[in-house]
Amino acid sequence: MVKRTRFDDNECPVARSVDAIGDWWSLLIVRDAFDGSRRFGEFQRSLGVAKNILSARLRTLVAGGILDSVPAADGGAHHEYVLTEKGRGLFPVIVALRQWGEERFFEPGEPRSELTDRRHGRPLRPLEVRAHDGRLLDPDETVVRKPADEASPG
Repeated sequence: MVKRTRFDDNECPVARSVDAIGDWWSLLIVRDAFDGSRRFGEFQRSLGVAKNILSARLRTLVAGGILDSVPAADGGAHHEYVLTEKGRGLFPVIVALRQWGEERFFEPGEPRSELTDRRHGRPLRPLEVRAHDGRLLDPDETVVRKPADEASPG
């Protein structure tokens, strides 16, 4: 088996984030956790993923501090998986992926799941990237500053 490239010491926050999540199964597990799944069987039924793959992804998410494994709420012998604060921080990422997918991978009127505001039952507004002063930004209006750039004499 090929050894996976690690990015946990990379200077890029995107690379470190992808390293922490691992793969698309893991993002779908996190999505299901936001939707209320807590037990191994719930994740397995929802995703249809092989049990060995699900076990490995859950272990990785727990080891990465994204999920906690806790005793079952009903006092049973099994355990449940709950999002940690770090895991809950992925909510905007999941919403962004959902909104991107809704916009680009569905035909008008095609049935799809919908994320709504629990209080009002309305769809969420599209996420926006804004500057410190509140201006709406697009990719051409941003630049990545790397640590080496800041160390260079200017």
